[in-house]
Amino acid sequence: MVPLQRIRNIGIIAHIDAGKTTVSERILYYTGLTHKIGEVHDGEAVMDWMPQERERGITITAAATTCLWKDHQINLIDTPGHVDFAVEVERCLRVLDGAIMLFAAVEGVQPQSESVWHQADRYRVPRLAFINKMDRLGADYQRVLRQMRDKLGAVPLLLQLPLGTEEHFRGVIDLIEMCSVVWHDHDLGRTPEVGPVPPELQEEAARQREALLEAVAEYDDALLESYLSGGPIAPERLRAAVRRATLARALVPVLLGAGLRNRGIQPLLDAVVWYLPAPTDVPAIVGVDPRDGRQVERPCDAKAPLVALAFKIALDQGRRLTYLRLYAGTLTPGAVVYNSRTGKTERIARLLRMYANRRERLERASAGDIVAVTGLKETTTGDTLCEAAHPIRLEPIPFPEPVISIAVEPRSLAEQPKLEEALRKLVDEDPTLHMTCDEERGQILLSGMGELHLEVLLRRLRDEFNLQVHVGKPQVLYRETILGEAEVTETFERDIAGKHHFASLRLAVKPAARGSGLAFHALVAPEALPPECLAAVEQGVRDAATSGVVQGYPVVDVHVLLLEATYRQEDSTPLAFQIAAGQALRRALALAQPVLLEPIMRLEVLVPEAFIGGVIASLQSRRGTIEGIELQGQLRVITALVPLAAMFGYSTDLRSASQGRGTFTMQFSHYAPVS
Repeated sequence: MVPLQRIRNIGIIAHIDAGKTTVSERILYYTGLTHKIGEVHDGEAVMDWMPQERERGITITAAATTCLWKDHQINLIDTPGHVDFAVEVERCLRVLDGAIMLFAAVEGVQPQSESVWHQADRYRVPRLAFINKMDRLGADYQRVLRQMRDKLGAVPLLLQLPLGTEEHFRGVIDLIEMCSVVWHDHDLGRTPEVGPVPPELQEEAARQREALLEAVAEYDDALLESYLSGGPIAPERLRAAVRRATLARALVPVLLGAGLRNRGIQPLLDAVVWYLPAPTDVPAIVGVDPRDGRQVERPCDAKAPLVALAFKIALDQGRRLTYLRLYAGTLTPGAVVYNSRTGKTERIARLLRMYANRRERLERASAGDIVAVTGLKETTTGDTLCEAAHPIRLEPIPFPEPVISIAVEPRSLAEQPKLEEALRKLVDEDPTLHMTCDEERGQILLSGMGELHLEVLLRRLRDEFNLQVHVGKPQVLYRETILGEAEVTETFERDIAGKHHFASLRLAVKPAARGSGLAFHALVAPEALPPECLAAVEQGVRDAATSGVVQGYPVVDVHVLLLEATYRQEDSTPLAFQIAAGQALRRALALAQPVLLEPIMRLEVLVPEAFIGGVIASLQSRRGTIEGIELQGQLRVITALVPLAAMFGYSTDLRSASQGRGTFTMQFSHYAPVS
């Protein structure tokens, strides 16, 4: 069992194509977990194990693994970089203690880099920065450092200088040890060559080390005293000061490398061990007691009552895996755990250590571990598992609302139950995927984070569940209402099935408040109409209101009044009153200025200041009304109301208008007349 002080729960986060999976594969290789380097471009990456990931060459789902480096256990999660799968980053950062932020030396700080950086800020996660692809044409680590300051508001702390530039990049100068580290191709970089700083770089290295000491000394009084007195500073003492500043999130240590050419990975692993936090370095987890709402704090201790957060649900060969971060206590197979959200207990069947899609059975896991379990049927993402005698509920993981929808239908009615069951499993696994059954259209509507997100899910339906579906765009569900008032008298008199039916009534309609639906009130005296006939009038009104007079959409926000009714003992029937009420309502609606209503969505668009003009113009072209613009850090938040019918394709347009740096959330606000 590895002591808590030697555990590192870290994730690799970055924009798409920064080299996250490539670096992850080198980490697995140099730590001895794999004996062959898996390459993304060959479709052989261990961490990208899904067939679609290997085909597309991108990470779709976060993969967890565990490796050992210098007597430390590193629980590593490789996260996706594409904006459609940002939820994977969100839920992983929620349970990680530290992170490696990758930047490509050519592209620098990209829009998605900003997004994941701000996600890490929200969870107060200490970070290292690794500037990858230093061997590429146009690589410029100094530009990346400037962008980190300007775009992210970070304080980068350069720990290395490059040896060689672009295709001649062969190693680094370690500014803490003041030595050179060179990698060779003949052994795939397994044994770096350590030597003195080249003479031509000694002056630059001395200057950069001085800057390093000056920056770190601000956060360590003892080091500052030694620095001012000009005394020697041992590497171990300097690393300890860098660690303190990193854990306080005051500085971000920066390392250089080229993952594809196997350069810079070992110092990165050393930095993870030296500078990123152990579970004991982060504050004790805080939650609430579900019984009385009292705040509860649990230390990271294997002997404390159990606290675990379910942060990911996955389907593996048809089995349901629940990924857990243990904050306190101990877990064993067969243990009974209490779900503080549902108030129910469940039994752990198996306890597993995950190596991407490969698993190893465990007999015990304790505070600080990240593991997977089987046997939990009702636990969902964000649930807290604990002991029934010591209940606690942790803050749930927030998930963005879906922004794009499609309609899916099975090829035959016989496949409908199978399709619904498959979609329920996918929705259970992915909290940003929403499924609704549209009874009015006879469609299943799937809502997700983007076109690629939904495309991947449709492919999974085909590959994993053997389901081919018809896909189409969902139609906007309009409503109808009235702007004026009307009053009509309707008489129904007819022989039906050998019986004479009679009913006569006077009906009035008038507009009601938005969102109030359809209201019916009878103003006739109770003795004027038997209860069964009065109920028939209301039923006739409500049946007729399901299909309006403009385009046949449901009628809402209308107040219907029954003013008068004529009842004849010998031939008045409930059926006659039901038919008369329906006919009267349709006539009254036609006379009361009927209009079509469309759903209006409330948007919050997060965009850098430089693109605000184009984004506002795009919203106005979509019949949007700007409600407000607020400043949020270095970004602007635009709040607007836009018709849903005008929002299709907006995700793509926003990315174009903001160079991919804008994001938005959308939720239903109200119905309004079509302009």
